Amino acid sequence: MAIRKSELYSSLWASCDELRGGMDASQYKDYVLVLLFLKYISDKYAGQPYAPLVIPEGSGFEAMVALKGKVEIGDRINKEIIAPLVAANQQLSQSDFPDFNDQAKLGSGKELVERLTNLIAIFEKQELNFSRNRADDDDILGDAYEYLMRHFASESGKSKGQFYTPAEVSRIKAQVLEIDKEATSADTTVCDPTCGSGSLLLKVAAQARTPVTLYGQEKDAATSGLARMNMILHGNPTATIWQGNTIADPKLTEGDHLKQFDFVVANPPFSDKRWSTGLDAAKDRYGRFEGFGIPPAKQGDYAYLLHIVRTLKSTGRGSCILPHGVLFRGNAEAEIRKNLIQRGLIKGIIGLPANLFYGTGIPACIVVIDKRDAGSREGIFLVDASKGFIKDGPKNRLRERDIHKIVDVFTRQLEIPGYSRFVRNEEIAGHDYNLNLPRYIDSSEAEDLQDIEAHLRGGIPERDIDALEAYWQVCPQLREALFRPLRPGYLELAVAPGELKATITAHPQFTNFLAGMAEHFHAWRQQAAAQLRTQEPGCHPKAVIRELSEGLLAHYLGQPLIDAYAVYQLLLDQWAETMQDDVYAISAEGWKAEPTRVIEIDKKGNSKDKGWACDLVPKELLVRHLFADDLELIEGLLSQLEEASSRLAELEEEHGGEEGAFGELEKVNKANVNARIKEIRKDPEAVEELAVLKEWLEVSEEEASTKRALKAAEAELDDQSYGRYDSLTKTEIRELVVEGKWLVSLEQAVASEVERVSQALTSRLKQLGERYGEALPVISDRVEELEARVAQHLQRMGFAWN
Repeated sequence: MAIRKSELYSSLWASCDELRGGMDASQYKDYVLVLLFLKYISDKYAGQPYAPLVIPEGSGFEAMVALKGKVEIGDRINKEIIAPLVAANQQLSQSDFPDFNDQAKLGSGKELVERLTNLIAIFEKQELNFSRNRADDDDILGDAYEYLMRHFASESGKSKGQFYTPAEVSRIKAQVLEIDKEATSADTTVCDPTCGSGSLLLKVAAQARTPVTLYGQEKDAATSGLARMNMILHGNPTATIWQGNTIADPKLTEGDHLKQFDFVVANPPFSDKRWSTGLDAAKDRYGRFEGFGIPPAKQGDYAYLLHIVRTLKSTGRGSCILPHGVLFRGNAEAEIRKNLIQRGLIKGIIGLPANLFYGTGIPACIVVIDKRDAGSREGIFLVDASKGFIKDGPKNRLRERDIHKIVDVFTRQLEIPGYSRFVRNEEIAGHDYNLNLPRYIDSSEAEDLQDIEAHLRGGIPERDIDALEAYWQVCPQLREALFRPLRPGYLELAVAPGELKATITAHPQFTNFLAGMAEHFHAWRQQAAAQLRTQEPGCHPKAVIRELSEGLLAHYLGQPLIDAYAVYQLLLDQWAETMQDDVYAISAEGWKAEPTRVIEIDKKGNSKDKGWACDLVPKELLVRHLFADDLELIEGLLSQLEEASSRLAELEEEHGGEEGAFGELEKVNKANVNARIKEIRKDPEAVEELAVLKEWLEVSEEEASTKRALKAAEAELDDQSYGRYDSLTKTEIRELVVEGKWLVSLEQAVASEVERVSQALTSRLKQLGERYGEALPVISDRVEELEARVAQHLQRMGFAWN
């Protein structure tokens, strides 16, 4: 059975987090991620003669399993597993691995033995056999490693989450460099001088057409070890990762000079106050600050940016994540900024939302450096993407639509009001080289102005209706149906506010728009269905969704009233929720629909059969399409049962209480009702009570017989549907999954997005109608009338005042 990505990630995190106890997440992650690494390389490379890593005999994961429960487990992992592994592989270092016998972190005695034994057991599960779960860049384990890092970063608190750059930001940085458009080779070099766990480097490598050569340096010893392991897990075992301080002691050198690279990316520590420790910046042997200026002693942001500039080749490109302050702070930083701009080194700046990063909540930006046209660059392309995000727990997160829009706008240099523009050097110089984005891009929401004359005299200002021009371009006659002239510059509603939605949705031009949108989706759906049906074992899921989503986005770009990026997001949401696991299963095993029994094991080890399930073709999907008549029968029985249960409840409520027919019963059930009937059946004064009780018995029997019929029908349907899987053809499976499961859900989601168009228009018109529906004099007259009526009532009651 193939590993389902979503289940692998969530189960790993849940299991590991449960065993963490009171240990700090920033320390615990080292043990969990190292175990994940050891399991992977053992499954992948043990016994392989030409593997990129040598697994010495007796030092693989199986040897670790043999140590479970042993008193000396921690010490023996250090000596018998890790030490031989490091000795056999020069790309690994002893400092990459945590001490598995550290009693201060793992506990002592029995606690240490149990914690390590249980941790090893998590990775011992059969579904975590990684030897056959890798398809090119669709690296399930590498992605699981990143998933765990993200969760550990989230749990690690403010200062300890900096080892991880959010994947969404890494992808933007990688894509705006446009390495995918270059004819790359193994000679193409990419560097991250503050590489953390290496996720940013890997995102750039994934963008390139061919394998490239990766270099990195990381100050923290444990984190640099994570980076080396991350490189191996993602299929880059030859990457060079050094440990050390990039500013004070750069390791990536050639002789007396800094090594230069084709691409450099970085997410350095924000406003590093210790950047100059161990360095005399004025006498920097590598000349990083010459011609630019020396950064302030307590603000290291420009030190890292100037390091990037110096380590880029003459045709090199780089991107660096920095706090917004670098765009406008004065003094020494203002001089550095001026020099960078005047030399044409800054190609663009992308402002990001606040609270994206685990180490800080302040907003950041991506500064893009490009040396290719530095001498002739006439300005800087600015993007203010600070408003595009979704809340994700305590942090903000960029959605797929936000990432795609940023990359599209930046790489195509598209100018969008309130979002992006190209600013010429003369304008920047006029602002004293201050690059604060609000100076150049007004991304604030347009103010909803109140019209005094409309409040005084009534009517909706024509300018508010003109602001909805996008709707009128699609449905020009709809405007005439909704409004009539009142006086120059003002209109009034031609329909009651409560009839707005019905009028809009029933208008011929709007119904034509909806029909056109449905046809538009259908055209893409046919093409997408044909593409999806052709997927076979070995297909690359990431390539599948890339082609599918790019096609959908292109299909909707330019369509009126619909945000193409919102539609794109709907597909990506469905991919994450359902399609991703399905396509990975198809890639591993093909179009297999095999039901499996769901066995639940309690704490005592007893097992219980909870039925069956099938991931690719769930029971409800199979039943809905192939057992429609049986389903209709069951739905009919459910309706009957609901009706009978409702009638029983009504009888008991209506005739409850001390004086009611059920008043003499301690509890309303069949036995007590029968006993009461026997007791009063000859009592002439209990005729009404007897009738109610007999009716209750009749309805109760109807409810019971319906339940029996329902249970039998469900059992029969369960047996029939379970047996039907054996005769399902590949064609039937493809049809059920592609049309009945994937595309029908997406069609419903897109239809809801289109429906929001009418909702948005209705909501705005209703707001304007209510705002200006009554003029002030009318309101004043009514207030006077009501005051007079209140005064009259009070006077009749004997109260009055002047």
